[in-house]
Amino acid sequence: MDRRPGLSVRFRLTLSYAGFLVVAGGLLLAAVWAFLLRYVPDRAMLHNPDVRPPGDVFPVRSALLDVFAPRAAGVMVFLLVFGLVGGWFLAGRMLAPLTRVTDAARVAARGSLTHRIRLPGRQDEFRELADAFDSMLVQLEAHVDEQRRFAANAAHELRTPLAISKTLLDVAVGDPDRAPDEVLTRLRAVNTRAIDLTEALLVLSRAGQGTFVREPVDLSLLVDEAAETLLPLAERRGVRVDACGEITPADGSPSLLLQLTTNLLHNAIVHNLPEGGTVRVGTRTDRGTALLTVENSGERLAPDLVSTLTEPFQRGAGRVRDDHGGVGLGLAIVRRITEVHEGTLAVTAVPAGGLRVEVRLPVPPIPFSPRTTEQ
Repeated sequence: MDRRPGLSVRFRLTLSYAGFLVVAGGLLLAAVWAFLLRYVPDRAMLHNPDVRPPGDVFPVRSALLDVFAPRAAGVMVFLLVFGLVGGWFLAGRMLAPLTRVTDAARVAARGSLTHRIRLPGRQDEFRELADAFDSMLVQLEAHVDEQRRFAANAAHELRTPLAISKTLLDVAVGDPDRAPDEVLTRLRAVNTRAIDLTEALLVLSRAGQGTFVREPVDLSLLVDEAAETLLPLAERRGVRVDACGEITPADGSPSLLLQLTTNLLHNAIVHNLPEGGTVRVGTRTDRGTALLTVENSGERLAPDLVSTLTEPFQRGAGRVRDDHGGVGLGLAIVRRITEVHEGTLAVTAVPAGGLRVEVRLPVPPIPFSPRTTEQ
Protein backbone atom coordinates (compact mmCIF):
# COMPACT_ATOMS: atom_id res chain seq x y z
CA MET A 1 0.00 0.00 0.00
CA ASP A 2 1.33 3.44 -0.99
CA ARG A 3 1.41 5.84 1.95
CA ARG A 4 2.51 9.43 2.29
CA PRO A 5 5.83 9.84 4.13
CA GLY A 6 5.53 10.77 7.79
CA LEU A 7 7.55 11.12 10.94
CA SER A 8 9.23 7.99 12.19
CA VAL A 9 8.13 6.40 15.44
CA ARG A 10 11.58 7.01 16.87
CA PHE A 11 11.37 10.74 16.13
CA ARG A 12 7.86 10.98 17.55
CA LEU A 13 8.94 9.14 20.70
CA THR A 14 11.90 11.50 21.00
CA LEU A 15 9.61 14.51 20.80
CA SER A 16 7.33 12.90 23.35
CA TYR A 17 10.18 12.22 25.79
CA ALA A 18 11.60 15.73 25.36
CA GLY A 19 8.18 17.37 25.61
CA PHE A 20 7.34 15.45 28.74
CA LEU A 21 10.68 16.35 30.33
CA VAL A 22 10.27 20.04 29.49
CA VAL A 23 6.71 20.12 30.81
CA ALA A 24 7.73 18.33 33.99
CA GLY A 25 10.65 20.72 34.47
CA GLY A 26 8.43 23.73 33.83
CA LEU A 27 5.90 22.52 36.38
CA LEU A 28 8.68 21.96 38.90
CA LEU A 29 10.08 25.45 38.39
CA ALA A 30 6.60 26.92 38.57
CA ALA A 31 6.01 25.12 41.86
CA VAL A 32 9.29 26.42 43.25
CA TRP A 33 8.46 29.94 42.13
CA ALA A 34 4.97 29.77 43.63
CA PHE A 35 6.43 28.47 46.90
CA LEU A 36 8.98 31.29 47.04
CA LEU A 37 6.35 33.95 46.37
CA ARG A 38 4.67 33.15 49.67
CA TYR A 39 7.68 34.43 51.60
CA VAL A 40 8.86 37.29 49.38
CA PRO A 41 7.24 40.73 49.83
CA ASP A 42 6.06 42.58 46.79
CA ARG A 43 7.56 45.91 47.99
CA ALA A 44 10.59 47.07 49.98
CA MET A 45 10.45 46.81 53.76
CA LEU A 46 11.84 49.31 56.29
CA HIS A 47 14.56 48.04 58.58
CA ASN A 48 14.50 48.90 62.30
CA PRO A 49 18.00 48.47 63.67
CA ASP A 50 16.64 48.31 67.21
CA VAL A 51 14.47 45.30 66.49
CA ARG A 52 16.53 43.18 64.12
CA PRO A 53 20.27 42.95 63.75
CA PRO A 54 21.87 44.65 60.74
CA GLY A 55 22.74 42.47 57.77
CA ASP A 56 19.32 40.87 57.19
CA VAL A 57 18.13 41.52 53.62
CA PHE A 58 14.54 41.05 52.40
CA PRO A 59 14.47 40.98 48.53
CA VAL A 60 11.38 42.11 46.69
CA ARG A 61 9.59 40.02 44.06
CA SER A 62 10.80 42.05 41.10
CA ALA A 63 14.43 41.66 42.10
CA LEU A 64 13.99 37.94 42.69
CA LEU A 65 12.32 37.56 39.28
CA ASP A 66 15.27 39.26 37.59
CA VAL A 67 17.57 36.70 39.15
CA PHE A 68 15.35 33.61 38.81
CA ALA A 69 13.98 34.04 35.27
CA PRO A 70 17.27 33.79 33.30
CA ARG A 71 18.38 30.77 35.26
CA ALA A 72 14.98 29.11 34.84
CA ALA A 73 15.16 29.74 31.08
CA GLY A 74 18.62 28.17 30.97
CA VAL A 75 17.35 25.14 32.86
CA MET A 76 14.45 24.76 30.39
CA VAL A 77 16.81 24.94 27.41
CA PHE A 78 19.03 22.33 29.02
CA LEU A 79 16.04 20.08 29.67
CA LEU A 80 14.93 20.44 26.05
CA VAL A 81 18.35 19.53 24.63
CA PHE A 82 18.83 16.75 27.15
CA GLY A 83 15.34 15.39 26.40
CA LEU A 84 15.94 15.38 22.64
CA VAL A 85 19.34 13.69 22.84
CA GLY A 86 18.37 11.26 25.57
CA GLY A 87 14.97 10.58 24.02
CA TRP A 88 16.54 9.80 20.64
CA PHE A 89 18.94 7.35 22.28
CA LEU A 90 16.30 5.73 24.47
CA ALA A 91 13.80 5.46 21.61
CA GLY A 92 16.41 3.75 19.49
CA ARG A 93 17.16 1.27 22.23
CA MET A 94 13.48 0.56 22.86
CA LEU A 95 12.62 0.15 19.16
CA ALA A 96 15.60 -2.04 18.28
CA PRO A 97 13.58 -5.28 18.73
CA LEU A 98 10.84 -3.87 16.51
CA THR A 99 13.44 -3.17 13.84
CA ARG A 100 14.49 -6.81 13.92
CA VAL A 101 10.87 -7.90 13.54
CA THR A 102 10.47 -5.55 10.55
CA ASP A 103 13.65 -6.88 8.92
CA ALA A 104 12.43 -10.45 9.41
CA ALA A 105 9.07 -9.57 7.87
CA ARG A 106 10.81 -8.11 4.81
CA VAL A 107 12.92 -11.25 4.45
CA ALA A 108 9.76 -13.37 4.66
CA ALA A 109 8.04 -11.14 2.10
CA ARG A 110 10.84 -11.96 -0.36
CA GLY A 111 9.94 -15.65 -0.05
CA SER A 112 12.45 -16.84 2.56
CA LEU A 113 10.60 -18.46 5.48
CA THR A 114 13.64 -20.05 7.13
CA HIS A 115 14.75 -16.84 8.87
CA ARG A 116 13.97 -16.58 12.61
CA ILE A 117 14.20 -13.56 14.91
CA ARG A 118 15.05 -15.42 18.14
CA LEU A 119 15.00 -12.22 20.16
CA PRO A 120 17.01 -12.63 23.40
CA GLY A 121 16.11 -11.18 26.78
CA ARG A 122 13.32 -11.50 29.28
CA GLN A 123 9.66 -11.70 28.35
CA ASP A 124 8.00 -8.42 27.42
CA GLU A 125 5.72 -7.09 24.68
CA PHE A 126 8.45 -7.03 22.02
CA ARG A 127 9.69 -10.52 22.91
CA GLU A 128 6.12 -11.76 22.81
CA LEU A 129 5.68 -10.23 19.35
CA ALA A 130 8.94 -11.74 18.12
CA ASP A 131 8.07 -15.18 19.47
CA ALA A 132 4.61 -15.01 17.89
CA PHE A 133 6.21 -13.97 14.58
CA ASP A 134 8.67 -16.87 14.77
CA SER A 135 5.80 -19.28 15.46
CA MET A 136 3.92 -17.86 12.48
CA LEU A 137 6.98 -18.37 10.25
CA VAL A 138 7.29 -21.98 11.43
CA GLN A 139 3.64 -22.65 10.59
CA LEU A 140 3.89 -20.86 7.25
CA GLU A 141 7.02 -22.77 6.30
CA ALA A 142 5.39 -26.07 7.19
CA HIS A 143 2.21 -25.10 5.32
CA VAL A 144 4.10 -24.00 2.21
CA ASP A 145 6.20 -27.17 2.22
CA GLU A 146 3.04 -29.24 2.59
CA GLN A 147 1.38 -27.40 -0.28
CA ARG A 148 4.41 -27.88 -2.49
CA ARG A 149 4.53 -31.61 -1.75
CA PHE A 150 0.79 -31.82 -2.27
CA ALA A 151 0.98 -30.03 -5.63
CA ALA A 152 3.85 -32.24 -6.79
CA ASN A 153 2.08 -35.41 -5.68
CA ALA A 154 -1.22 -34.30 -7.21
CA ALA A 155 0.48 -33.56 -10.52
CA HIS A 156 2.14 -36.97 -10.42
CA GLU A 157 -1.08 -38.77 -9.55
CA LEU A 158 -3.07 -36.96 -12.24
CA ARG A 159 -0.37 -37.59 -14.80
CA THR A 160 -0.69 -41.36 -14.37
CA PRO A 161 -4.30 -41.81 -15.58
CA LEU A 162 -3.71 -39.32 -18.39
CA ALA A 163 -0.64 -41.23 -19.55
CA ILE A 164 -2.56 -44.54 -19.39
CA SER A 165 -5.42 -43.05 -21.42
CA LYS A 166 -2.99 -41.79 -24.05
CA THR A 167 -1.35 -45.21 -24.26
CA LEU A 168 -4.70 -46.96 -24.66
CA LEU A 169 -5.72 -44.54 -27.40
CA ASP A 170 -2.40 -44.99 -29.20
CA VAL A 171 -2.83 -48.76 -29.07
CA ALA A 172 -6.39 -48.46 -30.40
CA VAL A 173 -5.26 -46.24 -33.27
CA GLY A 174 -2.32 -48.52 -34.13
CA ASP A 175 -4.44 -51.67 -34.03
CA PRO A 176 -7.79 -50.98 -35.75
CA ASP A 177 -8.73 -54.66 -35.51
CA ARG A 178 -8.53 -54.61 -31.71
CA ALA A 179 -11.89 -55.09 -29.94
CA PRO A 180 -13.18 -51.63 -28.99
CA ASP A 181 -15.08 -52.91 -25.95
CA GLU A 182 -11.86 -53.82 -24.14
CA VAL A 183 -10.31 -50.41 -24.80
CA LEU A 184 -13.48 -48.60 -23.78
CA THR A 185 -13.73 -50.60 -20.56
CA ARG A 186 -10.17 -49.78 -19.58
CA LEU A 187 -10.60 -46.14 -20.56
CA ARG A 188 -13.73 -45.96 -18.45
CA ALA A 189 -11.88 -47.34 -15.42
CA VAL A 190 -8.97 -44.93 -15.90
CA ASN A 191 -11.32 -41.99 -16.40
CA THR A 192 -13.30 -42.94 -13.29
CA ARG A 193 -10.10 -42.95 -11.25
CA ALA A 194 -9.11 -39.53 -12.59
CA ILE A 195 -12.56 -38.14 -11.69
CA ASP A 196 -12.35 -39.64 -8.19
CA LEU A 197 -8.92 -38.09 -7.70
CA THR A 198 -10.11 -34.68 -8.89
CA GLU A 199 -13.15 -34.77 -6.62
CA ALA A 200 -10.98 -35.78 -3.68
CA LEU A 201 -8.65 -32.86 -4.38
CA LEU A 202 -11.62 -30.50 -4.44
CA VAL A 203 -12.95 -31.90 -1.15
CA LEU A 204 -9.53 -31.52 0.45
CA SER A 205 -9.29 -27.93 -0.77
CA ARG A 206 -12.78 -27.01 0.49
CA ALA A 207 -12.16 -28.72 3.82
CA GLY A 208 -9.07 -26.62 4.38
CA GLN A 209 -10.93 -23.34 3.93
CA GLY A 210 -12.99 -23.76 7.10
CA THR A 211 -15.89 -21.73 5.68
CA PHE A 212 -18.89 -23.62 7.00
CA VAL A 213 -21.71 -23.15 9.47
CA ARG A 214 -21.41 -25.14 12.68
CA GLU A 215 -24.44 -26.95 14.01
CA PRO A 216 -25.14 -29.89 16.34
CA VAL A 217 -24.57 -33.26 14.65
CA ASP A 218 -25.14 -36.78 15.95
CA LEU A 219 -22.10 -38.85 14.97
CA SER A 220 -23.99 -42.11 15.46
CA LEU A 221 -26.40 -41.11 12.68
CA LEU A 222 -23.49 -40.31 10.37
CA VAL A 223 -21.97 -43.71 11.11
CA ASP A 224 -25.25 -45.44 10.25
CA GLU A 225 -25.52 -43.53 6.98
CA ALA A 226 -21.92 -44.21 5.97
CA ALA A 227 -22.19 -47.90 6.89
CA GLU A 228 -25.37 -48.28 4.84
CA THR A 229 -23.73 -46.59 1.84
CA LEU A 230 -20.61 -48.77 1.97
CA LEU A 231 -22.35 -52.04 2.86
CA PRO A 232 -22.31 -53.37 -0.76
CA LEU A 233 -18.57 -52.74 -0.98
CA ALA A 234 -18.00 -54.50 2.36
CA GLU A 235 -20.08 -57.52 1.30
CA ARG A 236 -18.26 -57.75 -2.02
CA ARG A 237 -14.90 -57.81 -0.23
CA GLY A 238 -16.07 -60.18 2.50
CA VAL A 239 -15.65 -57.65 5.32
CA ARG A 240 -18.04 -57.50 8.28
CA VAL A 241 -18.89 -54.03 9.60
CA ASP A 242 -19.87 -53.79 13.28
CA ALA A 243 -21.26 -50.32 13.95
CA CYS A 244 -22.49 -49.57 17.43
CA GLY A 245 -22.54 -46.48 19.56
CA GLU A 246 -24.56 -44.15 21.68
CA ILE A 247 -25.93 -40.76 20.78
CA THR A 248 -22.82 -38.61 20.33
CA PRO A 249 -23.39 -34.89 19.76
CA ALA A 250 -20.66 -33.01 17.93
CA ASP A 251 -20.31 -29.44 16.74
CA GLY A 252 -19.54 -28.96 13.06
CA SER A 253 -20.60 -29.30 9.45
CA PRO A 254 -22.86 -32.33 8.78
CA SER A 255 -21.60 -32.73 5.21
CA LEU A 256 -17.91 -32.54 6.14
CA LEU A 257 -18.32 -34.86 9.12
CA LEU A 258 -20.22 -37.32 6.91
CA GLN A 259 -17.31 -37.16 4.47
CA LEU A 260 -14.92 -37.81 7.35
CA THR A 261 -16.92 -40.83 8.55
CA THR A 262 -17.32 -42.24 5.05
CA ASN A 263 -13.60 -41.90 4.33
CA LEU A 264 -12.69 -43.69 7.56
CA LEU A 265 -15.08 -46.57 6.84
CA HIS A 266 -14.00 -46.83 3.20
CA ASN A 267 -10.35 -46.88 4.24
CA ALA A 268 -11.04 -49.56 6.86
CA ILE A 269 -12.96 -51.76 4.39
CA VAL A 270 -10.55 -51.48 1.46
CA HIS A 271 -7.36 -51.91 3.49
CA ASN A 272 -8.48 -55.07 5.25
CA LEU A 273 -8.05 -58.82 4.98
CA PRO A 274 -9.08 -60.28 1.61
CA GLU A 275 -11.69 -62.46 3.31
CA GLY A 276 -13.17 -62.53 6.78
CA GLY A 277 -11.98 -59.10 7.81
CA THR A 278 -13.82 -56.95 10.30
CA VAL A 279 -14.41 -53.25 10.84
CA ARG A 280 -15.53 -51.99 14.26
CA VAL A 281 -17.00 -48.50 14.50
CA GLY A 282 -18.07 -46.80 17.73
CA THR A 283 -19.20 -43.40 18.91
CA ARG A 284 -19.47 -42.02 22.43
CA THR A 285 -18.93 -38.93 24.51
CA ASP A 286 -15.62 -39.07 26.35
CA ARG A 287 -14.07 -36.41 28.61
CA GLY A 288 -16.16 -33.62 27.20
CA THR A 289 -15.48 -34.49 23.56
CA ALA A 290 -17.27 -36.48 20.86
CA LEU A 291 -15.22 -39.60 20.17
CA LEU A 292 -15.41 -41.59 16.92
CA THR A 293 -13.31 -44.78 16.69
CA VAL A 294 -12.79 -46.95 13.62
CA GLU A 295 -10.71 -50.12 13.90
CA ASN A 296 -10.09 -52.70 11.20
CA SER A 297 -8.25 -55.97 10.91
CA GLY A 298 -5.46 -56.40 8.42
CA GLU A 299 -1.73 -56.74 8.07
CA ARG A 300 0.67 -55.49 10.71
CA LEU A 301 1.90 -51.97 10.09
CA ALA A 302 5.18 -50.47 11.25
CA PRO A 303 4.86 -47.39 13.53
CA ASP A 304 6.95 -45.24 11.17
CA LEU A 305 4.59 -46.11 8.32
CA VAL A 306 1.49 -45.35 10.40
CA SER A 307 2.74 -41.83 11.11
CA THR A 308 2.75 -41.04 7.37
CA LEU A 309 -0.68 -42.39 6.47
CA THR A 310 -2.42 -39.03 7.01
CA GLU A 311 -0.16 -37.38 4.43
CA PRO A 312 -1.62 -36.95 0.93
CA PHE A 313 -1.09 -39.88 -1.46
CA GLN A 314 0.41 -42.14 1.23
CA ARG A 315 -0.62 -45.80 1.20
CA GLY A 316 0.41 -48.71 3.35
CA ALA A 317 2.87 -51.15 1.91
CA GLY A 318 1.27 -54.08 0.18
CA ARG A 319 -2.19 -52.55 0.09
CA VAL A 320 -4.41 -53.38 -2.81
CA ARG A 321 -5.06 -50.76 -5.47
CA ASP A 322 -8.11 -51.57 -7.51
CA ASP A 323 -11.19 -49.74 -8.62
CA HIS A 324 -12.10 -49.14 -4.99
CA GLY A 325 -8.60 -48.76 -3.64
CA GLY A 326 -8.88 -45.02 -3.26
CA VAL A 327 -6.55 -42.32 -4.46
CA GLY A 328 -4.43 -41.92 -1.36
CA LEU A 329 -6.34 -38.92 0.03
CA GLY A 330 -8.80 -40.60 2.39
CA LEU A 331 -6.96 -40.06 5.66
CA ALA A 332 -5.52 -36.75 4.45
CA ILE A 333 -9.08 -35.46 4.03
CA VAL A 334 -9.97 -36.87 7.46
CA ARG A 335 -7.04 -35.02 9.02
CA ARG A 336 -7.93 -31.73 7.31
CA ILE A 337 -11.61 -31.94 8.30
CA THR A 338 -10.59 -32.73 11.89
CA GLU A 339 -8.24 -29.74 11.97
CA VAL A 340 -10.82 -27.24 10.70
CA HIS A 341 -13.24 -28.56 13.36
CA GLU A 342 -10.58 -27.95 16.03
CA GLY A 343 -10.48 -31.64 16.83
CA THR A 344 -7.69 -34.20 17.21
CA LEU A 345 -6.83 -37.26 15.14
CA ALA A 346 -4.90 -40.28 16.45
CA VAL A 347 -3.82 -43.13 14.17
CA THR A 348 -2.24 -46.19 15.79
CA ALA A 349 -1.35 -49.66 14.62
CA VAL A 350 -3.21 -52.59 16.17
CA PRO A 351 -0.68 -55.11 17.57
CA ALA A 352 -2.55 -58.06 16.02
CA GLY A 353 -2.73 -56.28 12.67
CA GLY A 354 -4.77 -53.46 11.23
CA LEU A 355 -5.32 -49.84 12.12
CA ARG A 356 -7.19 -47.89 14.80
CA VAL A 357 -8.29 -44.32 14.18
CA GLU A 358 -9.67 -42.03 16.89
CA VAL A 359 -11.26 -38.68 16.09
CA ARG A 360 -12.15 -36.31 18.91
CA LEU A 361 -14.43 -33.37 18.09
CA PRO A 362 -15.84 -30.53 20.20
CA VAL A 363 -19.35 -30.90 21.53
CA PRO A 364 -22.11 -28.34 20.82
CA PRO A 365 -22.17 -25.32 23.15
CA ILE A 366 -25.96 -25.75 23.60
CA PRO A 367 -27.84 -28.83 24.80
CA PHE A 368 -28.31 -31.38 22.02
CA SER A 369 -31.75 -32.83 21.30
CA PRO A 370 -31.46 -36.63 21.00
CA ARG A 371 -32.82 -38.37 17.94
CA THR A 372 -36.23 -39.95 18.21
CA THR A 373 -37.37 -43.30 16.87
CA GLU A 374 -40.49 -43.37 14.79
CA GLN A 375 -43.13 -45.78 16.00
